[in-house]
Amino acid sequence: MHHAFADKYSGIDSFIHGLDPRSKIAGLFAFVLFVVFTPPSSYISFLCFLALLSLLILFSKIPVVQLLRRLFIVIPFVLMAAIFIPFFKEGRVMGSFSAGPVSLHVTYDGLLILWGVFIKSSLCTLAMALLFMSTNFTSLLKAFEKLHVPPIFVMMISFMYRYIFVIEDEFMKLRIAKESRTFGGSAWFHTKAYASMLGVMFLRSYERGENVYLAMCARGFDGSIKTLSHLHFHVVDYIFIAATLAALTLIRSLT
Repeated sequence: MHHAFADKYSGIDSFIHGLDPRSKIAGLFAFVLFVVFTPPSSYISFLCFLALLSLLILFSKIPVVQLLRRLFIVIPFVLMAAIFIPFFKEGRVMGSFSAGPVSLHVTYDGLLILWGVFIKSSLCTLAMALLFMSTNFTSLLKAFEKLHVPPIFVMMISFMYRYIFVIEDEFMKLRIAKESRTFGGSAWFHTKAYASMLGVMFLRSYERGENVYLAMCARGFDGSIKTLSHLHFHVVDYIFIAATLAALTLIRSLT
């Protein structure tokens, strides 16, 4: 079946793709920190952050539609978690809604917090999507390892990314088998069938994990990621980090 790999566009020949993954990670963390600590009322700052991010996306040559698709996957969950803030945050009331005995008040402070959550999560998600889509996943893991991220975390991310597609294939096979053997029936019947499928999926995943672990031990796996190419910082990487920090500092100082 078709899978949407995170590094599908990592083979594009562009300025962003040619950077060392460690420099892109450093730029991402700097961007996220500046965005997170910007007050929600600094509208000009967020507009400048968006302009800077748009410039990097332009240099990456990654289709904007694909980046927005990643954004639209995350934003609904963020809004679901923050949509009630304007109704419960105390402050200057902007409007009221009544439904029988229930009366809700929308406050200016609550809307400001909701705006901050929305714009910050959107900018950070786009930045993270740009990082993952412009970097080969193996190189990204190697960069995390070089940045002294605990090896157990790197391995967990590696295995999760590698085997989530295998588990998805297994689930689709079980679903097709279930659909071919069941027709009609009540909703409770199908619920029990899916519950049984989850149990089978757990057992298969556990057995596969044991087999993979034994196979890796037999091949002398020592917990480090082996790659044919090595990461090297170049002058352009230092320039990219310095330019990114300078632009972020300028945005915050001017606004």
